Amino acid sequence: QVQLVESGGGLVQPGGSLRLSCAASGSIFSIMGWYRQAPGKERELVARVASGGRIMYADSVKGRFTISRDSAKNTVFLQMNSLKPEDTAVYYCHVVVSTWRDYDYWGQGTQVTVSS
Repeated sequence: QVQLVESGGGLVQPGGSLRLSCAASGSIFSIMGWYRQAPGKERELVARVASGGRIMYADSVKGRFTISRDSAKNTVFLQMNSLKPEDTAVYYCHVVVSTWRDYDYWGQGTQVTVSS
């Protein structure tokens, strides 16, 4: 049974930093990453890292956010710097288990609010 435990959200001023963590258990994960959903908008990819190390970022966060993965602990981190009000959203941890097909799992979400 796959379980995801997220932590690290909160309120921060523009220009500040936050670090999100997601500890996963119950399987081997081919992809680990983060999505976000702002009010009235669709959920969008923020960043993801594959087991082979390939990383993908949304254009809106390139140069500001850094994703990393501790494979031994099945934990994925998202370091968010130079935060902007438009980064305000619920951030969801997302993992993929790849067998004969891909299975997607989602965390419960953590709120990130960027406001002065």
